[in-house]
Amino acid sequence: MPGLDEKLHDTYAEVLRRNPGETEFHRAVHEVLDSLGSVVAKHPQYADSAVIRRLCEPERQVIFRVPWVDDHGVVQINRGFRVEFNSALGPYKGGLRFHPSVYLGIVKFLGFEQIFKNSLTGMPIGGGKGGSDFDPKGRSDGEVMRFCQAFMTELYRHLGEYTDVPAGDIGVGGREIGYLFGQYRRITNRYESGVLTGKGLTWGGSQVRTEATGYGTVFFVNEILATRSDSFDGKRVVVSGSGNVAIYAIEKVHQLGGLVVACSDSAGYVVDDKGIDLEVLKDVKATRRARITEYAEARGGAADYVGGRPVWEVPCDIALPCATQNELNGHDAGALVKNGCTVVAEGANMPCTPEAVKLLAGAGVVFAPGKAANAGGVATSALEMQQNASRDSWTFEHTEQRLSDIMRGIHDRCLETADEYGAPGDYLAGANIAGFTRVADAMLALGVI
Repeated sequence: MPGLDEKLHDTYAEVLRRNPGETEFHRAVHEVLDSLGSVVAKHPQYADSAVIRRLCEPERQVIFRVPWVDDHGVVQINRGFRVEFNSALGPYKGGLRFHPSVYLGIVKFLGFEQIFKNSLTGMPIGGGKGGSDFDPKGRSDGEVMRFCQAFMTELYRHLGEYTDVPAGDIGVGGREIGYLFGQYRRITNRYESGVLTGKGLTWGGSQVRTEATGYGTVFFVNEILATRSDSFDGKRVVVSGSGNVAIYAIEKVHQLGGLVVACSDSAGYVVDDKGIDLEVLKDVKATRRARITEYAEARGGAADYVGGRPVWEVPCDIALPCATQNELNGHDAGALVKNGCTVVAEGANMPCTPEAVKLLAGAGVVFAPGKAANAGGVATSALEMQQNASRDSWTFEHTEQRLSDIMRGIHDRCLETADEYGAPGDYLAGANIAGFTRVADAMLALGVI
């Protein structure tokens, strides 16, 4: 087990033995444990108390059947998941993902990451994640509604504003959150608005929640640049994906003076040297849910479409992977380094493979891991919970300023922690250690539970 401190070998071996075949979860655990050697050397109580072993085991894992009827009257069966990973800091908090790739290992990897991401925000929220192998693409609104109602009919018994508070993730946007919340309200006969976040503004949602993950990633990069007496002015930026996170990352980059010249979907990417036109992109992807090729068609000769190739071959100063896990591999990282990229920040969850992370670090490229850089979404979800609890509603400007302050705090916490533990400038080590120590200290205070 290369890279792991001797005290952590047995912990990782136990994770492999107890969770066979869950490669994404294995990698997420290894990445955190790899950063903790200096921590257990300085604070042996973390290893001696088995707090690290307990952190790697979810408090609760729920798997359930989701039967629903499609538009043709055919009964469909999907599988639902909720992994309530750690509640030492507060109620479980983390999104729901609807995508064919979802299985227990994916949900556990996301839930494990969420523990440390939520810890880094400084907010009182624990870590959890959930979802289903249901694919909303190509489904009618009626089919999505019936699936969401069936999903919530089982999940509701595990939720509560003081217990577990889901939000959206891939495949779960405002439409799905609405159907899920409607069914929760129908079953419980309570308007418990704090039980789900990402709600519509007219029924308990928060300003900036839609924009938060993309905006937060860019705010984090802006802090990285500021430490180098630099800014987004004149920077050429490439963003992967063209969903919610990507769209609002593009928007904030443009507001801060940068130029996003390329974005993508699962089929290919578009290059627009004058800068991605957000109005066109929002119409194509957010309104019509069409393919990225239609962006190029709508822009005429101003944009080029390239099918079946990675967007990372487009030269840039800053790269923001905002699509999905393992989308940026070692070959892609090599292309970014060759083309002069200086900063890579993860807008998605673990989009860079271990080979890519190692190559970027070796080339001196600043790497900001998702648990820090994309924490803006869950931070604003926590702000939504605050507003729900106080029956209040904040302005866009106030909420965006709170988000900016939180991301600055996460950035500074990562940098200071990395310095403290002998890894100056290493945002990955800083994020892992800072996220871990806050949760671990709470677990020690609460006893063996």
